Amino acid sequence: MEISGSVNSIIALSTQLSQQRTSETAGLMVLKKAMSLQEAGAMALIASVMPMPSAANLPPHLGQNVNTTA
Repeated sequence: MEISGSVNSIIALSTQLSQQRTSETAGLMVLKKAMSLQEAGAMALIASVMPMPSAANLPPHLGQNVNTTA
């Protein structure tokens, strides 16, 4: 009877480890997808602040100062 209990314990432990591995794999996949989305967002942001090619004929000092009046 004790061998049967040991086998059941081993099976339960194996099942638990398998479920944990599956959970960790799923978590890692979600993390990779989130990082990929953040990368795409960051690249879009960088592209949005890059100078436009049509701005090549503008003076280099343009946009360095803000004129305000009070």
